[in-house]
Formats: sequence, structure tokens, C-alpha cells
Amino acid sequence: MTRSFIPPVRTLMGPGPSDVNPRILEALSRPTVGHLDSAFVGLMDEIKQLLQFAFKTNNALTMPISAPGSAGMESCFVNLLEPGDKVIVCQNGVFGGRMKENVERCGATAVMVQDDWGKPVDVQKVEEALKANPDAKVLAFVHAETSTGVRSDAKTLCALAKQHDCLTIVDTVTSLGGIELDIDGWGADAVYSGSQKCLSCVPGISPVTFSEKAVEVIKNRTHKVQSWFLDMDLVMGYWGGGVKRAYHHTAPVNALYALHESLVILEEEGLQNAWDRHALNHKALVAGLEAMGLSLPVDPKYRLPQLNLVTIPEGVDDAKVRGLLMEKYSLEIGAGLGALAGKAWRIGLMGFGANQKNVLFCLGALEAVLLEVGADIQAGAAVKAANTIYG
Repeated sequence: MTRSFIPPVRTLMGPGPSDVNPRILEALSRPTVGHLDSAFVGLMDEIKQLLQFAFKTNNALTMPISAPGSAGMESCFVNLLEPGDKVIVCQNGVFGGRMKENVERCGATAVMVQDDWGKPVDVQKVEEALKANPDAKVLAFVHAETSTGVRSDAKTLCALAKQHDCLTIVDTVTSLGGIELDIDGWGADAVYSGSQKCLSCVPGISPVTFSEKAVEVIKNRTHKVQSWFLDMDLVMGYWGGGVKRAYHHTAPVNALYALHESLVILEEEGLQNAWDRHALNHKALVAGLEAMGLSLPVDPKYRLPQLNLVTIPEGVDDAKVRGLLMEKYSLEIGAGLGALAGKAWRIGLMGFGANQKNVLFCLGALEAVLLEVGADIQAGAAVKAANTIYG
């Protein structure tokens, strides 16, 4: 007879999902109500307000998509693009490539601005592309590239796009709640994120926000949005506000309880405090890794505190180390993607998981496993170095 699934207890320090705050797990277990229940409608309004707080925006069209971050990405592209449009797409990792795929599936043309994996988007290259393509409708880029642990200069890129009368689509899946994000201050137009990274919520929800300029573009389309489910005109009949809601889909009620709780936690902590906490724990982790003799290939100016790319020492088997960490310590760290597969690990410090206990645990476990596989590292130095950061 098939039995109930009881998952093992893990410490999640990969690229996501992150460890979920127990308060959020408790929120998931609350009684389910109907998705048009008046009590739930009130919760929807609070979620919108809390997302506006987290994104630092007053955009009226701010809401959670009932699907993971990839659907948030698609919602931005399918609502803003029509066949024949031209989009400048910045790629410095995996997710810029996914943007290109979205552009092409909308029948639009992608003009690629390529940068090396592990480097930020080159602002000068983007400016040259905008000048060379004055008919471009959108500039699309990843703020925090999860595949490489690199932060790009979103403020400058958005300003450049405005100078060239271009909309922006910005991926903030890994940045929301972890590093500075200022949608209105930067003038970003269509922005998407995910619930499972620095918000420490369960996977499956994608917060999005659209500027007034983006909404005007959506309202004045000549072609129907190719996705019925992600058509903002239709979805806003449900999420648009007020007591009367038009049925669009059955919202994931309990998952939205969880998102609401995660945003309440973020509001309680304060955005700046959350950003500072991620930065402090990143600094301690880096101190420990470097004391151990490991290196981080990303320039410190562009590193993401919540996603740390670590070079695998020469002769060390990537999969074996990650397997031993899981087997002996129930600790998950991430493998490299694409060009970085087998060459780097990705260590996440996201949301609830960005804490001193996790940093010291990860350093100790990684040191023990690397010594077991015969890696040439400095034993006994990592935890001590991290603790000097904490004071």
C-alpha cells in the first residue's frame, strides 16, 4: 500500500528553493476558503499592498501570478510584445537565454547583447545596441543572474532604456527581498520575481508589477495576448480590486496565505534590514570560503550576497561532493549551470536561510567533505574566519 510522503529535513543552500520560515509553513495549514470568499478578497488586497512595499512601487497593476517565476517572465513578454516587435535582450547567464526564447515565441525579434558568464551586463554594449536599433520596443535583462551569482546595474540600464524611449522587462527572481530593488525609483516597466528565493516562501507564485506606461501598451495592443491565462486584461478582472471580482481562475488559496505571511515577515524586518542581513552573512561566508583556500570568480563589486558562485578546486568531483553533503549532512548546495557545469558550486543565502547558523554549518560540512575527498584546502580556518565577521 502506498504511504504518505514524509520528506526528509534538509538545509537548503542552493539556488532555490530556500529554507521556508516555520511561520509560512503554519500559514499553509490554515483552513482553505473559496477564492471568491469575501475574507479572501480582503487578503488579496493586502497581498497587493505588501508586494508594492517589497518592490518599492505604487504601480496599480501589481499582483502574484498563480505559477512559478517562469510564468511571471512569460506574463511580461506576452503582454508587452506583438509579432514584429524588436527587443534588445541582455544575456550573461541562463536566464537571459530564456528571455530570448520568450521573445521569439511572441513572434518578435531578439537583438542579443552577450556578456561572459560571471560578468555583469555591459552598460556600454547596451547603449550601443539601443543606438543601433532605434526601433527597439523593449530592453530585457536579468537583475540578479541566478546561474552565475552576478548583479547587473538595473538603475543605469532602466535609465538608458528611458533615454531611448524603450520599455524595460526586468527579472528580479533572485533579487526581491535580498538586495536593493526600487522599481519606481529606477523606472522599470515590467518586473517579475519568485516566491521561493529571498522571500523564503514555498515555490509556485510569481509576483509581477507593471508601470502605467506598460499598462498603456497592453491596453492598446492590436493582437490578442497569445496566452489566455496570462492576459493581464483578463487577470485584472480578478485581481483588480474592489469587492466585485470576475472569476478568472481558482487561485492557489493556501499558497497565497503563505505568500502573505512571507511579505508580512519582510515588512516586520524592513527592507534595508533584510538587505543588510543578506550582505552580512555573505561577507562571513566569503571570509570562511577564502580562509579554506577556495575562490569566488565573480568580481566583489558585482557579487550577489544571496547567491555565491564558488570555483571547484582542481581534481575535485563536483557531483561527489554535493552527494556527500546531502548524504552525510542533509545539506543542499547547487551545481553550476551551462558553461559553469562541473566548474563551480552555487551556495545560496536566501531569506530565512541567510543566517549565522547556516553559514557556519555549511562551512564546516563543506570543509569535512573536501578533506574526505582529498582536496588541498586549509583545515580548521573557515569557521574561525567567518566568526570574526560576526564579531
